[in-house]
Amino acid sequence: MNNLFKYLFAAFLAFSLNFPEKAFAQSGKEKVEISDRREFLKEETRLLPDVRRVPMPPHNPFAPKDSIAILGGRVFDGTGSPAKMKDILIYSNKIEAVVDPGTLVLPANITVLDLNGETVMPGLIDLHTHLTYVESGNLAIALDEADATLRAVERMRYYIESGITSVRDVGSMGTIPFRLKDWVFRGRLIGPRVFPAGTLITAPGGHGAEDWSPLNSGAGTITEASGPVEWRKAVRENFRKGADIIKVASHFSKDEIVAAVEEAHALGLQVTCDCETFYIEWAVDAGVDIIEHPLPRTDKVIKKMAENNVASVPTLIPYDYIFDQRGGYWLSTSRRFSFSKEDNLKMLKRLKKAGVKIGVGTDLVVGWFRFLPDAYISELKNYIKAGFTKEEVLIAATKTSAEILDMDHMLGTLEKGKLADLIIINGKPDENLEDLKKIKMVIRDGEVVIRDGRIFIPRHTALPEPSSKK
Repeated sequence: MNNLFKYLFAAFLAFSLNFPEKAFAQSGKEKVEISDRREFLKEETRLLPDVRRVPMPPHNPFAPKDSIAILGGRVFDGTGSPAKMKDILIYSNKIEAVVDPGTLVLPANITVLDLNGETVMPGLIDLHTHLTYVESGNLAIALDEADATLRAVERMRYYIESGITSVRDVGSMGTIPFRLKDWVFRGRLIGPRVFPAGTLITAPGGHGAEDWSPLNSGAGTITEASGPVEWRKAVRENFRKGADIIKVASHFSKDEIVAAVEEAHALGLQVTCDCETFYIEWAVDAGVDIIEHPLPRTDKVIKKMAENNVASVPTLIPYDYIFDQRGGYWLSTSRRFSFSKEDNLKMLKRLKKAGVKIGVGTDLVVGWFRFLPDAYISELKNYIKAGFTKEEVLIAATKTSAEILDMDHMLGTLEKGKLADLIIINGKPDENLEDLKKIKMVIRDGEVVIRDGRIFIPRHTALPEPSSKK
């Protein structure tokens, strides 16, 4: 009876608020376009370093005050140009110059990093993470927010030490990913930049909410919504918390996915979808921006993805682990189809052949983050098997992933004006991907956070005590 009342109330609310019936009627036929406020932003406006394009004061109190010169580096800038010997000047948290060796005029009191031909490249990006994801063990601990926060902090260490300077969190517990994002921005926690989605939105019993597992709404990682009204509300709730993207998952109705996309786009956010088979076509027709995973879809839908600039984050590596460890993806009503490692690789090849924009994400759930950096490198090697060159796959991991993240105005390449997120490698990863294991230094937001392969934390600066009154 309670569920019936909720359903009737939702139906009445949808009617009384007069949500656009035309958009619902066009579901599956017409792409919902994003409403973009950016034309109203002047080019010189300083923005917070996230997707939401929020103006910030001219002075950023959290940005470093020092400058860094990187000399003698072999620079792979991520733009598509081959690696060249270049010098880089970082002022505060931005790249001031990338110039030919010996042409920099160095200011006084600058930190100089003299390299010996090591490779300098943009920080890597992982577009599919779950920072608070549960591990096997005590369920009570898994559902505890304090434990979830500590799990996330541990994961962040693995990512940043692997040269991954930005992660997109596409479903974590409660407000944890939003607080982590803020702490990294303020320099209070060493880790990658966090771009959170908030909770995953799906219908009751949809992907991740299929039973009373620790992954369902009881763990605070999923919002189960019924009808367009509830889907709109779920989008707004994630936006209110600080979401940089909206994550949805099948199953859903055509009206529900159209409502979610329309609401997210009006708020200036992209929508990414964990969906499969015919749900992918529904999502693409509704106007989603990104499809996660290598799950089955038709050539017709792949063509639609390319034509509508719908990007892909294939995440082959977690399915490799699942098939290797378990022999198959069993007992899931959101995976009611046949697929395999070979099928997934073929899917990646089909996406590439069709011209779909492809980024990099690993989806390292349970304890798989402990496989880093090998897990990330193995994902890149899957791209090589699918026909990418080594240079192309590094561009996918940096420039293209920044584009998919909607942060290419700040991240993804080593160019003047971009945020100073870069890695220094004792090797040539554009020739040998295994050299990505040889991280010598990571600079994130203009500060050295990894030195000699490990987290670098300078001693704290004590504030002066208040003067005592006599």
